Amino acid sequence: MTLLEVRNLEVTYAGGAAAVRGADLSLAAGQKLGIAGESGCGKSTLALALLRLLPAGTRVSGEILLNGEDVLTMRWGQVRAVRWAGASIVFQGAMHSLNPVHRIGDQIAEPILLHRRATAAAARRRTGELLEQVGLPAARASAYPHELSGGQRQRVMIAMALACDPQLVIADEPTTALDVMIQAQILRLIEQLVTEQDLGLIMISHDLAVLADTCDRLAVMYAGRVVEEGPARQVYEDARHPYAKALSAAFPRIGDRASRFAPSGLAGDPPDPSALPSGCTFHPRCPVALDECSVEDQRLRDAGQGRWAACVHVAAAVPPPAGPSEDARSST
Repeated sequence: MTLLEVRNLEVTYAGGAAAVRGADLSLAAGQKLGIAGESGCGKSTLALALLRLLPAGTRVSGEILLNGEDVLTMRWGQVRAVRWAGASIVFQGAMHSLNPVHRIGDQIAEPILLHRRATAAAARRRTGELLEQVGLPAARASAYPHELSGGQRQRVMIAMALACDPQLVIADEPTTALDVMIQAQILRLIEQLVTEQDLGLIMISHDLAVLADTCDRLAVMYAGRVVEEGPARQVYEDARHPYAKALSAAFPRIGDRASRFAPSGLAGDPPDPSALPSGCTFHPRCPVALDECSVEDQRLRDAGQGRWAACVHVAAAVPPPAGPSEDARSST
């Protein structure tokens, strides 16, 4: 069953920056989808668009179907009901997302009181259960954010996201600025919760290695578009799009002396979303660009085995408006 389906999503900020340009994604319950790309590629904008959290004046078009209902056409009362209860988000940077003058227990309890209409006593009990579920003592509910470590604050954000038993959790850089030991603990915790509660998970990160280890499928974004999508481990180890290859190659492999002493990277920066280059937006940085790449836009093409890549070097183009078919995705 498809939990979330994004069709031709476009997001343009008030200043004219085209942050997301025709993104197509789908996610089933119990499935983990990773979204990767450099800063400025549209990952966080896509996440915020899913729950209509973008600033006023932003133009959004397309469809965001959550359990078959389009979030973009919902009335505000429906959107408020969907947030936390239907889908929730773990924001990037827990210290900046938590209110420094309120105890963490009160912050976790707030959506429970609002959406579940629970009594104060029931909300406190549920808060304690959630803290223990993410590996913190229930007594920490009385602490303020500054009294917790970075990893503990991130666990609080995950507890808050689970407060109203959502079907979909969006994790935007959930391990940023954490040391590798805490990062591993948070990732294992997220995997465990998804498995136990049959959640759909969208996980955003710069780190393809983390996503390949955690997620079932991986979508790589560049200049507001998905340029490659497929089984996570395959995309990480054998990317078909030059940009996805460059992202993967930027991470040294354990035991590979060549990558350790001379890690490869990618020159330049992503393009300004308000002044995108013509044709394939990656062609100015692409090491294998052809003459046609500067004038012909590239859409997702069937790369075989449930994989898709927006590159002229991949097989024949596939034009479905809703992106890769569910049949192709489920075949993997």
